[in-house]
Amino acid sequence: MPDTVVAVGEKLHIITRRNFAEDLRRHYAGTVQSVDGDLVRLRGYTFVFNAVMNEYRRRPEIRTRIFSLGDAQLIINVIPEDTHMEDLAYRKIDDRLVITDSKSFRLDVNEFGAND
Repeated sequence: MPDTVVAVGEKLHIITRRNFAEDLRRHYAGTVQSVDGDLVRLRGYTFVFNAVMNEYRRRPEIRTRIFSLGDAQLIINVIPEDTHMEDLAYRKIDDRLVITDSKSFRLDVNEFGAND
């Protein structure tokens, strides 16, 4: 079996890049269920930006999604294995947008500044 970049059981945070300012802002955080070449199947949570509230909201249902690791529209971050996925939420900390489990994990998701 060939080596893969990600392994079953790893946790990933995925940001889908927007092409236009009005495109929906979508993020996903999940645990790798299987890997086939550059395709990964994850089970986790979708986060969608609510422009009215000016915040990311986690969809309550668990979703299984398939992503291509070669997709240039995706920004993929590895989440530490001890992260509590069900506790993930977006927060403003020191005027920076982060996703955190409020325990051991915190990831700054700002690409260009505090207002992204």
